[in-house]
Amino acid sequence: MGSSNEGGRLFFQSETFETTKRNRRKPSGRFIQEPARSLPVHTECDVLVVGGGPAGTAAAISAARAGADVVLIERYNHLGGLSTGGLVIWIDRMTDWQGNHVIRGFAEELLSRLKPEMIAGPGRHEWGSRDPNRVAYWALRTAAYHDTVTYSPTLDPEWLKAESLAMVLEAGVHPIFHAWGARPLVEGDRVTGCIFESKQGRRAVLAKVTIDASGDGDILAGAGSDFETEVDARDIHGCMNTAWMFAGVDMDAFLRFRAEMPDEYGEFMARGREALRFFERPVVSWRNDVALFMGPRLAGYSALDVEDLSEVEIRSHQLMLEHLAFYRRHAPGFSGAHLMVSAPQLGVRHGRRLIGTARLTRDMWDGRVAPDEIGVSPSLSPKFANVSIPYGALVPGRTGGLLAPGRHLSCDAGSHSFMREIPQCWLTGQAAGAAAALAADHGIEPAAVPIAELRSRLARQGVFLNPLAAEKPAGELDAKGLAGCSDDATVRA
Repeated sequence: MGSSNEGGRLFFQSETFETTKRNRRKPSGRFIQEPARSLPVHTECDVLVVGGGPAGTAAAISAARAGADVVLIERYNHLGGLSTGGLVIWIDRMTDWQGNHVIRGFAEELLSRLKPEMIAGPGRHEWGSRDPNRVAYWALRTAAYHDTVTYSPTLDPEWLKAESLAMVLEAGVHPIFHAWGARPLVEGDRVTGCIFESKQGRRAVLAKVTIDASGDGDILAGAGSDFETEVDARDIHGCMNTAWMFAGVDMDAFLRFRAEMPDEYGEFMARGREALRFFERPVVSWRNDVALFMGPRLAGYSALDVEDLSEVEIRSHQLMLEHLAFYRRHAPGFSGAHLMVSAPQLGVRHGRRLIGTARLTRDMWDGRVAPDEIGVSPSLSPKFANVSIPYGALVPGRTGGLLAPGRHLSCDAGSHSFMREIPQCWLTGQAAGAAAALAADHGIEPAAVPIAELRSRLARQGVFLNPLAAEKPAGELDAKGLAGCSDDATVRA
């Protein structure tokens, strides 16, 4: 393999589309002075979580279950982030290439609350199967890659919202919706909370520990933490789009067309690209009569530029209508298709990446166990071992009182290709929540959290850990760990 940026192409083969940006309003160059003012402190807490996406939801619940007083602020009216509001209802692999369930803990508990009519995917008995018939079946249904069936379900986003909220409330978290985490409160080199914008104006929350789960590292950047923004524009991980769903379809009919008439399917795709240029194929949802469109994925835009964000929304919604017309005319199973929903949240894959006290890099895909491991991720392909996630990847290098789980954790661009996915955000969020509760309870900085105690708490929460990482104190691990893990090695209380 070449540079680390090529990592994502081992697994993700989706087409990206470079665009010419429309005429945009340019900054006037003028500035105004904002007068100083006193802000009301809305509340105080042990742990403040900024952002209720996958990482933030997991962090809030994990911290609350560890005994912390937790406040969660979220700018939308729901939890789940891209897994719900972004319609990323296909959940990436939580099993390794041997079929072992390695992303567990919060992720496993949340999905176990969904009834069979709310979630679709291969059963446990098929995870890791290389039977050609089963692989062919599940490959069309986003659950088989590299000739292996994986645990990659699709689910109903509304029920995921409902169960996420239920878990937050059951844990005793105090959620505040319609609140945008605007900037951190900083004393010296330490974050002491966050200012948020709301219908009540600007208000503040004070906290012993703050968790930046914004997805783009907005809080860590505002606090002066080091970060990087490098991304390969040729890879989908630097793309953005608004997803949408059509109802009134027959996806089984479309999948038969795709599998049994490859020449005609190829002609259909070529005709679509010629007519629309930015053309996307549908993927399955949790129901046969609902089709999910995850793109087209538009390249050349920045998730940190408001004009770029606006343009991607405009283009995506225009493309949704064009796709509806084309599919109704030409695609088997789509003659009765109609608009169901467009995602209220833009599909952002990358904004910033923290530069932490540790960094997950391409050379760590060799099976080594991090001495401060807080979870295990499946690798991109069978040629690599499971990947050990270091706690230091969540810890800013020179900012106290702050943790940063989720897609903006500390890693290189190649590792970001899978660490940005929803299960990995659940994993790192859960670890950050447990660590934040420990730091608040002990009155110490997150960087000083005892790793052995953190791993013990995560194990009690059902997190999968390598046996070496769980059984030996930090700093006593071998340079190399296990290349793969099994359910028998899961650390539990």
